[in-house]
Amino acid sequence: MKNIVVVGAGKIGSTIAEMLSATGDYHVTLVDRSAAQLAGAELPAGVARQELDIAAAGELEKVLAGKFAVLSAAPFHLTTRIAEAAATTGVHYLDLTEDVVSTRRVKELARDAKGAFIPQCGLAPGFISIVANDLASRFDTLESVRMRVGALPQYPSNALNYNLTWSTDGVINEYCEPCEAIVEGELIEVPPLEEREEFSLDGVTYEAFNTSGGLGTLAETLKGKVRTLNYRTIRYPGHAAIMKALLNDLGLRHRRDVLKDIFESALPATLQDVVIVFVTVSGRKNGRLLQETYANKIYSRRVGNLVRSAIQITTASGICAVLDMLADGSLPAKGFIKQEDIALDAFLANRFGRAYAQHEMVSRLAS
Repeated sequence: MKNIVVVGAGKIGSTIAEMLSATGDYHVTLVDRSAAQLAGAELPAGVARQELDIAAAGELEKVLAGKFAVLSAAPFHLTTRIAEAAATTGVHYLDLTEDVVSTRRVKELARDAKGAFIPQCGLAPGFISIVANDLASRFDTLESVRMRVGALPQYPSNALNYNLTWSTDGVINEYCEPCEAIVEGELIEVPPLEEREEFSLDGVTYEAFNTSGGLGTLAETLKGKVRTLNYRTIRYPGHAAIMKALLNDLGLRHRRDVLKDIFESALPATLQDVVIVFVTVSGRKNGRLLQETYANKIYSRRVGNLVRSAIQITTASGICAVLDMLADGSLPAKGFIKQEDIALDAFLANRFGRAYAQHEMVSRLAS
């Protein structure tokens, strides 16, 4: 049994703790600075809870001493603090962050770390890069890689066509920060909420637009190998226009705390959501220009004794699968590991990665 610390007792962190503990292979300590958050997390008896302010000097390091790994499910602005503590104590480090600056710091720390440093282990960045790299590897030369992901309410009922299913801080951050893309072979930054497009899937119309962080490290990996590479977040039509008005016209990009308060006061959470993964790659094989597409929908379902949202399931399953692969020796035990270094078949064969398998969706719809 391996000792694991999960930092952050929110929706995602508590799901990770429950899923790992249920296997019997991990002893999990869930850490959060909020006693109320810890007390409110519905968890198996085997999960230890510890109230802790990780910003306090040396306190997180004490908890990590002798552990196998630390998994960060904390807000993105705490990422580097947790990674630095992992480097100091020599434990493996995994996170879910979409924040580009934080990931650059994690990569720096990995150079001299004793353990493996694996950032961006969630849905996007995370699984989306594993899928895109797998499709890209099937071509002799690449033309374009287009990655689209969304976590959406199944039954939208407000003007934003959106419910809170994930970190509010994370959503606002990806709507405000510059986005990486490869355009005509050059790695550039493009503005968030721009380059809006519409597409249909299973008879439903969606919009997609630039958001920050979803490419993870894939832009660096494919630089010089592809003409076009981009990532866009999927929403229902109309969402982007309202967000641009809030962030740009009303200036709330400079008052994120106000926007967070508005969102959390006015937008209800929901467990009735759907995660959409849509990746299209084009390139040449044996001299012919071809295209391959991966499209999947994952719905909320029961995990243990609780119904978990699709975004909880996919995000938690992603980081749990990577931890499993690290623990069984399928991944290197030292250094910086990119999501695209992980084989798609191995990921989907994992007991946690199976949550993404398309046959799971088919069997659910048939039941």
